[in-house]
Amino acid sequence: MSALNRRQLLVAGATSSLLAHWPAQAQTTGSFRIGALNPITGAGANYGGGMQKSILFAADAVNAAGGAAGRKLEVFAEDDQTTPNAAVLAAKKLIEVNKVQAILGTWASGVSLAVMPLTNDANAILMHTSGAVSLADAKTNAKQLGFRYQGSSKHLSKAFVKAAQKEGFKRPAVLALNNPATAPHAEGFRREWTAAGGSLSDFVLYEPNRTSYRSELQQVLRSRPDGIILSGYAPDGVIIIRDWFQTGTKMKWVMPGFAANTQFMSALGQEAIEGIVVVESVVNEGAAAYKQFATQYEAAMGKPAASNVYAAMCFDMVNVLALAVEAAGPNADTATIAKKIHEVTTGAGQAVGSFAEGKALLKQGKKINYEGASSSIDFDNENDVDPTFAGFIIKAGVWQKAYLVNR
Repeated sequence: MSALNRRQLLVAGATSSLLAHWPAQAQTTGSFRIGALNPITGAGANYGGGMQKSILFAADAVNAAGGAAGRKLEVFAEDDQTTPNAAVLAAKKLIEVNKVQAILGTWASGVSLAVMPLTNDANAILMHTSGAVSLADAKTNAKQLGFRYQGSSKHLSKAFVKAAQKEGFKRPAVLALNNPATAPHAEGFRREWTAAGGSLSDFVLYEPNRTSYRSELQQVLRSRPDGIILSGYAPDGVIIIRDWFQTGTKMKWVMPGFAANTQFMSALGQEAIEGIVVVESVVNEGAAAYKQFATQYEAAMGKPAASNVYAAMCFDMVNVLALAVEAAGPNADTATIAKKIHEVTTGAGQAVGSFAEGKALLKQGKKINYEGASSSIDFDNENDVDPTFAGFIIKAGVWQKAYLVNR
């Protein structure tokens, strides 16, 4: 596996004299250490490489602008393998060996939930793209050092309701993976849907890591729904859609974008996936930050920037963190830096689209509001953002944007 994929030190603008072991919460004018903990392998691999690359080139840009509060960013990269056990081992290494002060880019909810107790104990900041509502709980995010850059399950549930309404559903069924992100999303959909006066033909949770979900699928089909809400990941989605397609039953499906990825589509073929509705948060295409991100991402990955909103989120993580460090000053601890995150992203400050632009204004004593590549990055009191979601329809093997669902 390449150096980017495993436990190799990736230094952006640092010298060997910076490699002393510092406590994760201690601050020094030398450098600020970041752990890039991304799903390079496993269910999130479709996005992980781009997420990691985005952290690296965003850190390079911060260092080229003189660093944050005079401190260069050092990035240490790890593969969380999209599994909690692997993520915990990697996070322990980042915290205990590499002495990072922030971990950026965990994707799966199970991973972020497993890592957050470690970052809390180390007084390290955690920035993630996970949907589990519990990540915002006062008990889980006890020190308010966790920040979510993706819409939580509660936001996704509302987006799914709007999509189901636009598709004309009256009595859909729900088929959902029983895990910390997708089960609450499904429950949230049921709550929002019934509150709006809708009804469900059936509601079925299925367990992970099964070779077949035929019995759950048949149960749902027997309820004669006019559509099916599928909340899961790509591996189980492939199994379910393949089994359904083989039945020859006509059905409209609505599923999340993180499940309907390129691996999902290539595994099934165009005929099976034609017409599936995909709900996903969308990049902030009109923002200056997005234009910078897109140029760098496409050069680094050779792929359209809009295809990986999670990479845009990671790009924003680095810029927000660096601006907060700049605002907090060279000797600030992580708790102070975390408080500054709200100040540089949320409010009536002057809009900025890059670290360099924000740094210059902060030096003038002005307030700033970073407008991100992934969203406006306006954090609420639970450190959550509410991004824009869109409904896409798969046609001829590609997503085609059909409508916005929460704006």
